[in-house]
Amino acid sequence: MKNQTLPCGKKVLAIGLVFFAIPAFAGQLSKDLAGVSSTTYADVIVRFGSKPTKTMLDRVKAKGGTVKKQFVNVPAALYSLSGAALADIGPNTDVVYASKNRSLKGSLDYANPALNAPLAFSSGWVGTDVGIAVIDSGVNGSHPDLSGRVVVNENFVAGTTSTADAYGHGTHVALIAAGNAASTAANAIRTFRGIAPGAKIVNLKVLDANGAGTDSQVIDAIDRAIALKSTYNIKVMNLSLGRAIYESYTQDPLCQAVEAAYKAGITVVVAAGNGGRDNSMGTNGYGTIASPGNDPYVITVGALRDLKTETRGDDVIASYSSKGPTVLDRIVKPDVVAPGNLIISANVVGSTLRTLYAGNEVLKSYYLDNNSSATSSDYFTLSGTSMATPMVSGAVALMLQKDSSLTPNVIKARLMRTATKTFPWLSTATDPVTGVTYTSQSDIFTVGAGYVDVAAALNDTNTSSRVALSPKVIYNSNTGNVTLNSSWLNGTKVIWGENVIWGENVIWGDNVIWGDSTSGYTLVEGTNVIWGDSTASGFNVIWGDNVIWGDNVIWGDMALAARGDK
Repeated sequence: MKNQTLPCGKKVLAIGLVFFAIPAFAGQLSKDLAGVSSTTYADVIVRFGSKPTKTMLDRVKAKGGTVKKQFVNVPAALYSLSGAALADIGPNTDVVYASKNRSLKGSLDYANPALNAPLAFSSGWVGTDVGIAVIDSGVNGSHPDLSGRVVVNENFVAGTTSTADAYGHGTHVALIAAGNAASTAANAIRTFRGIAPGAKIVNLKVLDANGAGTDSQVIDAIDRAIALKSTYNIKVMNLSLGRAIYESYTQDPLCQAVEAAYKAGITVVVAAGNGGRDNSMGTNGYGTIASPGNDPYVITVGALRDLKTETRGDDVIASYSSKGPTVLDRIVKPDVVAPGNLIISANVVGSTLRTLYAGNEVLKSYYLDNNSSATSSDYFTLSGTSMATPMVSGAVALMLQKDSSLTPNVIKARLMRTATKTFPWLSTATDPVTGVTYTSQSDIFTVGAGYVDVAAALNDTNTSSRVALSPKVIYNSNTGNVTLNSSWLNGTKVIWGENVIWGENVIWGDNVIWGDSTSGYTLVEGTNVIWGDSTASGFNVIWGDNVIWGDNVIWGDMALAARGDK
């Protein structure tokens, strides 16, 4: 069986796997591996307690398998192992955990001003020489808005050597982060400039022509980005992709890989996912954050609708943007939100997305001063948290150009502290195809710390040596209360608890955390929390230890990412 990983325009939920006990290895084997028969082989990521030596690798190999790849920054290796070998690799092999090599998918004209990015440009901050690693479906450097700034092209997709973007997702993402609007330089009435038009792009291709990839391909690309960090000044990593959560972030190999990048000094920006409309678990879209966006060290981004205006005050959450808390660990996510609905960016002629959604090509007359009815070969519209994520990656590049000494922790904290926290408590959005209307509320699990404000983040001078872990929420079964715990990881000193400057209310704001008492429910504090009642159908998904898995069940298709909200 093949479990899909999603780009942040798709989502995959696992449902209905049958588990079989494997006593010798039960505590170290991910549950989605437990049903592998003794004679069936599966690609498995095996993690060791320390960097594996040849002897350690060979001990697992001797059980009946093949080493396919050893990773650099995570003490793990990719093996092909039979079910019989899985049942016997625990004892005397230094193995800590094993999980399936899961499948993944990758799911401006108004968005740029709405982020207050033009104020940064007027001060000369354009991300000059900052490297952004785009781990996606490839980036076509031939696009005029990226010409000369794609400095690395490498492929990690099996069966091909091409680094070109056959899917059409990665180039769209790269242009949002760093496009310089060269295509609209002459006779333009509108431009589609990215957030950091002076930044360099490092193209690390992990998704194929259908937008599919695997954990091991992404981990491989992350290893490569870390190795190239000094050569190309890679300070930012953009992951507009994800998959369902199968275990705690402390065991998930994708999460361990992004943490390795964070520890190497790279600010990792990840899409939240597009499961905000999903109610199949009885949670009204809560608990749908994708991996590795569930990791507390990364910046996880949700999507807003900018409503095609340059002002920020009318912007609201996109109904499909995934909501926290994360399943199993109950981490508060997303961290911030940014425009991601109906975003105009790169068109990749001949790509899968262009073929499927030809109607998303932009009319030349929309941005050029002419009456042409022709469509543009340069620009295309997509929606999703995939599109919101590079908005934030670009903002990080601007911050790093201004002050190259900033750490991932301070960058994350400044973005969250300065984010706008004023939203209408309730908003509605309508699917333009089905006509169904969805209602969203602006709580901490939907908008996080708020709407990224590039100019405000650049002007923030607060600093700290502490970590910027996303907080955890705790459910009290005796009172029914849900409380915020921002210093929960082994006593780690986090920025939010440091003083009033970084205090919880400053980072998230009372109205975002506590909600509006007139709305009928109070999130985080009080007994009226949405799933605070153990009789609610979604209670065990959020507050229990049960995760619902499935095989190739889609909970947010690419059509949603193509058409967006209206």
